[in-house]
Amino acid sequence: MFVALLSSLGNAPAAASGGGSGGGGFMEAFKENPTFLAINLVVSALVIALVAERVAFQLGKYRVNSKEFFAQIKKLVTAGNIDRAIKLCDAGDYPTLQLVKAGLTHANKGPDEIDAAMSEKIGELKPAVEKRIGSLWSLANIATLIGLLGTVLGLIHTFGAVAAPGLSAADRQRILANGIAEAMYNTALGLGIAVTCMVAHLILHQRSKTIQHDLDATQERVFNLLTIQTRPGGY
Repeated sequence: MFVALLSSLGNAPAAASGGGSGGGGFMEAFKENPTFLAINLVVSALVIALVAERVAFQLGKYRVNSKEFFAQIKKLVTAGNIDRAIKLCDAGDYPTLQLVKAGLTHANKGPDEIDAAMSEKIGELKPAVEKRIGSLWSLANIATLIGLLGTVLGLIHTFGAVAAPGLSAADRQRILANGIAEAMYNTALGLGIAVTCMVAHLILHQRSKTIQHDLDATQERVFNLLTIQTRPGGY
């Protein structure tokens, strides 16, 4: 989305060039007054880096199918192979495996100890799932306000330049057109970054909630397995 915005900003002056000269393009506006455009470009780089890191984390760390993995653990536990089940959890550095291992290492203890160990582990895992996602809202607001500030100050500068004495009507028209274009580029860039942040937040937050629900379900399955099915007469 953000790349499409930059592409449209770059193509806008080219599309209008057939109607006459003097149209201010994005690069021309950037060269004329780069301050706020550059700040928002830095913000956009932060947004891209944050989103890429969160996507890589969620897709990489939580690619284990918890139901299939639990089915394997269940077979080993019901067969009395707790040690093999623990070794299976050491197969990779995945949070789901760490949570299951926390319960298995306390399998020979009481339900309270098992619940406490798994609750402590899940308390460590959940914050990492939501980490930095909330920052997208702050970056969206910052980008919007920077764009608005660049727009207002750009218009003030433009009107001041137009009011200068000794300018021809053509020069005034050119300065006014370029100044307004510069101001609108600031607004468009800020809003584009904000929309990108909101869409990314919506997707990442929904994905993080799904992961947290999956962790809760895994904790409940393992707890029931270790406290009910391993008891004599358990189903």
